[in-house]
Amino acid sequence: MLRTIDRYLIFKYWSTFLFTVLIFSLIAVVIDFSSKVEDFIEEAVTLREIIWDYEIHFVLMINGLLLPLYALIAVIFFTARLANISEIIALFNAGMSFRRLLYPYLLAASLITGFHLWANHYLIPLSNKTRLDFEHRYVWKHNDKGKTKDIHLFLQPGQKVYIRQYLRRDSSARDFQLERIVGNELREILRARKADWQEATGRWRLQDYEIHRFAGMEESLVLGRGEYLDTLLRLRPEDFTRYLNQKEMMITPELRAFVRSERNRGVANTRIYEVEMQRRTAEPFTILILTIIGLALASRKVRGGMGLHLATGILLGGLFIFLSKFSTTFSTNDSLPPMLGVWIPNLVFAVVAGVLVRRAQC
Repeated sequence: MLRTIDRYLIFKYWSTFLFTVLIFSLIAVVIDFSSKVEDFIEEAVTLREIIWDYEIHFVLMINGLLLPLYALIAVIFFTARLANISEIIALFNAGMSFRRLLYPYLLAASLITGFHLWANHYLIPLSNKTRLDFEHRYVWKHNDKGKTKDIHLFLQPGQKVYIRQYLRRDSSARDFQLERIVGNELREILRARKADWQEATGRWRLQDYEIHRFAGMEESLVLGRGEYLDTLLRLRPEDFTRYLNQKEMMITPELRAFVRSERNRGVANTRIYEVEMQRRTAEPFTILILTIIGLALASRKVRGGMGLHLATGILLGGLFIFLSKFSTTFSTNDSLPPMLGVWIPNLVFAVVAGVLVRRAQC
């Protein structure tokens, strides 16, 4: 059962954590708004759109990235204050061990970790979709990295498409070719000079087409010069649009399905999406590790006071972010497996937390 001291420490943790979130959110909004205010003025965007379609979702995104750092700062801030007024020393003199003191901290951090885990996989991606749609419409208009020339895709097993050029302005393709393969044999080639997307029917309308069918050594040809052929394919105009931050707009089940779809189409480089899935799980557990580190650092009364503890905590937070970006880059570039690359910072700082806890108990 929770004792009075446990409830007191949990309340101090959560209240300081929420205060830290509020302060940093206000700072982030001011900095971000000042960097984009010219784009907002130039575009036909209303104040309501800025607030409800962008700023609220921006706050969710930035806080989702910085929650572990907030937890570290919050723990160091209120624990160092308790240590400076000798409350931590009083608890130790009353017979409480460091391990027992850690209990309410981990309980409070676990609830934040659970929320962060759910938010990373579902809430924040849904919020990012609204925010990024706003940014692509009003701010980053040329952030599209989708391929438009010499496109090779597997639509499904046994079905491959080649497009020499895709035009986004009218959702049309030039020099379209569809190959159907059964086993190891090529059975059919469908070529068309032009393919237009029909939004009403969800089909592609092929113009000036020809169909080559193969049956062993025999070949048949169907010509459709000046004619149209509507065909249903697992291909839509959205498949030609790829934003750099598109992975942030999909909840985790959608992201897994997208990776499977890309692999089936012959897209080999799905590392960035696999790393994103691992990151969404690894980051919340960082809160637990940094909570332990924060308590181990701030539970002792030192001559430098709270300022020294905060400086040490911010330095450790900076080192964690640097190591995280460093290992993620290696993982994205095929130098490390995605899981290992994302979890390395947690493993390293778990060792650091263990060392600090041992020293704190001495």
